[in-house]
Parts: sequence; structure tokens; C-alpha cells
Amino acid sequence: MTEHQPYTVVAELPGFQLRRYPPAVLAQVSGGAVSSSFRTLFSYIAGGNARSEKISMTAPVLEQSGMFAFVMPEGSTLDDLPTPNDPAVVMTATADELVAAERFSGRSTDSGFRRHADALEARVRTAGFDIVGPVRFARFDPPWTPWFIRHNEVLIPVAPAE
Repeated sequence: MTEHQPYTVVAELPGFQLRRYPPAVLAQVSGGAVSSSFRTLFSYIAGGNARSEKISMTAPVLEQSGMFAFVMPEGSTLDDLPTPNDPAVVMTATADELVAAERFSGRSTDSGFRRHADALEARVRTAGFDIVGPVRFARFDPPWTPWFIRHNEVLIPVAPAE
């Protein structure tokens, strides 16, 4: 079974969950199509790195403003992960963050994600939160999973309104 990025549910609010994500490490690629970015990232975890080391696949695959990322296994640090062979793969560390999350099923199209993101942004503001970062789209399933049971999410970094 694929490891999922850990989080704690802080609250269940109308139409979304409020979650706390701990710091994590991402392997990311900017620009390019989803399929080519996925292949580049998959090559890194399949051994395309300085130590020819295989790294466990985790979920979700994240997309944010033309950047695609794999979340590295829980407990990974920038210091203990091997250097990617492909310079397009950039390793970054994220900070602890508060996130509004909406889960939905179906195809992971740009228009579908945007529709869910717009609705979530409205609910977040209505609930009294400020949006403090760009929306991320999260895909949890392989492409051969039937569309009607796919697990997708919209994630928006938030803070209590001041």
C-alpha cells in the first residue's frame, strides 16, 4: 500500500476539513506536462539519483502553478535523501502549515480542479480564514483507477482571519 502524507484533522467545517500538515520534503519539477513531469519524478525515486537508491512512492502527487511534486516518505530530510541525477528535479523542505482541504472523486482535469478550488476558496473565506498561499491539487490514484472512484483533493494554505 502506498504511504500517504501525514496530517492531523483540526476541524470539520462546512464543505471542508481544516488540517495541520507537518514539515515534509518534496521532489519537484517545474513546467512541462503532467505525464513528463511524473516520469521525471518517478525516475528519481526509481533510482535516478546519486546513490541509485529506490525511494518509496507516496501519495499524493501535488500540482501547483505548473510545478509537480512527489512528497518524500515521512521522516525524510534534505540531508538524507540522495541528490537527483536530473537537474530538473529540485528538492525542497516545507514548513508546518494549516490547510483547508476538500476531497472529491472524478477525473483530475484542470477545469474540475479549478471549479473545486473556487468553491473551496469561497467556503474558506466564509468560515473566517485568510488564504495565505497558492492552491494545490492533489492526486492520489494511478491513471488506471476508474474515474468514478479516484481520490483527488484541493488544498489551500490558510490562517485565521485577523
